This record gives sequence, structure tokens and C-alpha cells, in this order.
Amino acid sequence: MSSDDDFISRTAGKPELAGRTASGGFRADRLLSAQDLGALSARRDSKGWGQLFGHLAVLGVSGWLWASQIGHWPVAVPALVVYGFGLASMFAPLHECVHRTAFASNRTNDAVAWFAGLLSFYNSTFYRRYHKWHHRYTQIPGKDPELDDPKPTHLGEYLVEISGLSWWVGKLRGHFRVAAGRLDNCPFIPETARAGVIRSVRLQLLVYAGAIALSLAAGQPWFWLYWLLPLAVGQPILRAILLAEHTGCSSDDNPLTNTRTTLTTWPVRFLMWNMPFHTEHHLHASIPFHALPAAHHKLRPHFAHLAAGYLKVNRDIVAGLG
Repeated sequence: MSSDDDFISRTAGKPELAGRTASGGFRADRLLSAQDLGALSARRDSKGWGQLFGHLAVLGVSGWLWASQIGHWPVAVPALVVYGFGLASMFAPLHECVHRTAFASNRTNDAVAWFAGLLSFYNSTFYRRYHKWHHRYTQIPGKDPELDDPKPTHLGEYLVEISGLSWWVGKLRGHFRVAAGRLDNCPFIPETARAGVIRSVRLQLLVYAGAIALSLAAGQPWFWLYWLLPLAVGQPILRAILLAEHTGCSSDDNPLTNTRTTLTTWPVRFLMWNMPFHTEHHLHASIPFHALPAAHHKLRPHFAHLAAGYLKVNRDIVAGLG
């Protein structure tokens, strides 16, 4: 037995050490066999299209109920919440598709990612480069771009974060800054990709401008009632979910300790495309959303952070604030 193999056998069940080599470097491939990883990483168009059409069906039904029942609040309000979260959680197919794991074709992944970003107010072309660095430098201060948005340190900051207010401000500033060609603070975007990112963000803003112009020309509040308001209602739910992924986890390069998996209800897992299985995703980003539950059963004994629901995670976050 090699020194690394002996080390793995001695550290089984110890999240802070599992997956490490004897020299201290992390090796995710120590936790799954090559055969298991190959089987779990297979991309299947049927799963991608089925999930996307299911998500769009939720949007269609809840959006219709919201539009048709405005004024009848016992129906309209729940429909608005579901519709709003459905719009906000289009971030999930964007996330899956920027990894190019939802569909077999990279072109299909890129097209669906851009469409999902349009609905969720993200830009997939920018986010692909941003997110690549997040995976490369997860939780490493000064390198992980997600850490550029500080985690809340007291209750007031937490409430602002959960409300989505800081997200809206950041997205508006970020989109217009990129559209203006100001990418100096974006080291994760190489020079060769900058023109494409700028062009993509400009096109996205142009679509929004067209939708606003159409609403104004028709004298109808379509843009505000059916996109802006619902997305604002859905954001707090998405913020609570995303805040749970790494808050309170370690600041090192070990995905077993720097990332949290959260066990939640099927509707949330469905609209989030299994993103709650987040440690599994960070261990092996090649595994598509539909295979993450199977990966979870194989990997969960090694996890340091396995939470029983998003309410508990957020209660724990609040309890730990200064």
C-alpha cells in the first residue's frame, strides 16, 4: 500500500483529513472510484430538457395564477411567491449550464444559460468566468470572487442581505460597469474573453430596455408586475439558500469542510436543480444535477457540514452574528 493509500485508510470519517494526501494536498478523486465518477458524470439531454420544461411549467402556471387572480389575494399572494421564486431560481439552470453539464451539447448549455440569466438577472457569459474562479479558489480570501461580497457580521447586515437589496444594487452596478467596458477589477475574465462578455451584457440590457419600452408604449405595467416585482419577492428565498452554501465553513481548499450540503424538501430541490447537494457539486463539478442525489449517498459520510434544512442553517447564522 502506498503512503497516500495508507493515509486515506487512517483518515476515513474525518472530514478535516479525508481526501487529503499524505503530503497535505486535497484529492477529491480519492473519495469516488474512477468507474463511479464516470457513471455519475454522464450528461443526459432527456434529464436536462425534462428539468427545464418542468421549471418553465411551474413558472407558467404560477404566473398565470398571479396575473389572473390579482385582487383575490388568498390565491394571488401564494402564486406570486411561487412565481417569484421560480424566476429567481432560474439562477439554478444558469449555474448548471455554465458548468455545461445539463445537456450534451455545449452550444445548448450556453443558450439555455443565457436565457436563464435573462430571467434571473444574471449574465451567463460573465458568470461562467466568475464561477470558474469560485470553484478554483473556494473560500480562499483574496482569490474567491464570491468573498468580494462580505458575509453579514451583524443582524442588520443579514437582513439587508436576505432582502436582496445588496444583490440588486450589486447587479445593477455590475451590469452597467461591464456594459461600459470597465473590467479592470475582474481578473477572472481573460483579455480574450472580454469583448464577448461586454457584448453579452449589452445585449441583455437591451432586451430589458425593449421590455420596458413595450410596457410603456402599451400603457401597461407588464415589466414591473410580471418580472420586476415577482423577482424581488423571490430573491429573499434564493438569498437564504445561497447564503447557506459556504457561510460558517472553513477558509481552506478542502471541499469537505469549506462547503455545506443542505437537506431540504423536494420542491426546493427541484427548482434549485439539486444545488442543495452543494458539497457533492464542489467535490466533482462534472456530475450533472440529476446524479447529485446518487453522489450524495456515496459521499455524505465524509462531510463536515450537513444541515437539516435552510431555516436551521439561517437560524444558526443569525445566532452566530455579533
